[in-house]
Amino acid sequence: MTLLPDLLPTCAAALATVKTLQAAAKESVLALVSRDGKLDSALLEEHQIAAHGYAWLTTYVAALEHMLDWAGRIGAEGKFGELEQLILQAAFGEYVAQIQGGIPISQGEIVRPSDLGLDARMCHSFSSAETALLRRRGNTSAVRMRIAALIEDGHHFGELGLGDETLALIQDQFRRFTEEEVVPYAHDWHLKDELIPIEVVDAVAEMGVFGLTLPEEFGGLGLGKTAMCVVTEELSRGYIGVGSLGTRSEIAGELIRLGGTREQKETWLPKIATGEILPTAVFTEPNTGSDLGSLRTRAVKEGASYTITGNKTWITHAARSDLMTLLVRTDPATKDWKGLSMLLAEKPRGSEDHPFPAPGMSGGEIKVLGYRGMKEYELGFDGFSVPVANLLGGVEGQGFKQLMATFESARIQTAARAVGVAQRAMEEGLKYARERIQFGKPIYAFPRVGGKIAWMAVETMVARQLTYSAAREKDSDRRCDIEAGMAKLLAARVAWSNADNALQVHGGNGYAAEYQISRILCDARILNIFEGAAEIQAQVVARGLLAGGR
Repeated sequence: MTLLPDLLPTCAAALATVKTLQAAAKESVLALVSRDGKLDSALLEEHQIAAHGYAWLTTYVAALEHMLDWAGRIGAEGKFGELEQLILQAAFGEYVAQIQGGIPISQGEIVRPSDLGLDARMCHSFSSAETALLRRRGNTSAVRMRIAALIEDGHHFGELGLGDETLALIQDQFRRFTEEEVVPYAHDWHLKDELIPIEVVDAVAEMGVFGLTLPEEFGGLGLGKTAMCVVTEELSRGYIGVGSLGTRSEIAGELIRLGGTREQKETWLPKIATGEILPTAVFTEPNTGSDLGSLRTRAVKEGASYTITGNKTWITHAARSDLMTLLVRTDPATKDWKGLSMLLAEKPRGSEDHPFPAPGMSGGEIKVLGYRGMKEYELGFDGFSVPVANLLGGVEGQGFKQLMATFESARIQTAARAVGVAQRAMEEGLKYARERIQFGKPIYAFPRVGGKIAWMAVETMVARQLTYSAAREKDSDRRCDIEAGMAKLLAARVAWSNADNALQVHGGNGYAAEYQISRILCDARILNIFEGAAEIQAQVVARGLLAGGR
């Protein structure tokens, strides 16, 4: 028998047990990274493995908590069927085992309880009959193969738990669009390294993607971040480039909505919402990366304009965009984030042949492995002019704070992109495994293959529910920087794991450029890097958890 009796009470009791281990780990890690009762930056760096391990441990606990909540919600609707029960059981079985044995925080790094200062005797005291049962029987080969049988038709991978008819209709609408307008063409765009056709961009705009979360008074649809996740996931399932079209509009819209003057909101938001204006985010510099406080691009006020000098890199969709949210240093006396300002910098839309026709601005394409549909660029500014009226909020020195205010939404959306990529990788692996005949039967029938794909279904659902929970927190106007960070951290790892395993299922064919999984692997790899590399993300989550008492 694969399904455990009394599953929900067993999982609830196991969750309570791992929470006691989490509390002990927090106390232990705090002792390592604190001085005189306060978090110490030097000690935090010295004990980075312990701190990041605690961030991952807490991410796992949060994931289990939200999976249990998901089970309760869909159970109330009569939708907690055998597949959903096995997904919950496998998730608890595997994550409880990893919490007590070792959590993979990257391909070559495993954080064990001893890294958090918990010895074997202490860990044993934080086990229970329920955790032992789940470790032993929660995620067995038989459980995975039963899940594999239940998802074999490729049409149902578990109830999503949206709990909202509007969200379900939105998902259906974007799934149909993706299947018809993206999936058949995305691989060709990738192989030819072409921009996503403008007709697709226009169609996405018509469907309201660029104004999805903007207020109705400024031409948006006024929907929440949960809707954004549903839309982003479906589009990214077709192609991460299409799923990312709305990212820059989301960032620009959030910057202007939260930090702009009334006039700036009325000028820019309606045009962003309709897609009349395509924005791009221009923050990163060649030598700054995540260290935005050391940013060097200068903006010197000369009469009614700022003159911009400096270099930017890894700017997505830069040639085709009309508006740059441009982070610059307006106070040359500062050497940190306090002297930064955000400019709304207009530019003419470029073409493939002449990407940057603006005076005082130049650029070149960065050739990349994946995530090609919008292209990446290095930019140079030498005498580029921006009106003083386009200073976001009208006050200098607010740029870093304005940018930080958008990170919750950006990271939630990136988590949703990762869930979409993870879902597609699983679907490609399943399709190939069903069709590939070896030794007289589909390779899907072999436990090492079917089991891989079954675990993809489980962990994709885990990442999805953690992402949805962060979005719901944001929709409720509650601070969710840690929740957004955890969602992004886990979903990015799941996307890469799914893509890597799906390629393994393809064998040698997966390494051939003609197979879509080769593109999906390249696309998945970036998710652990942009919007905060996994190491930076773990650092942010750890600091927030340890300093904030959460």
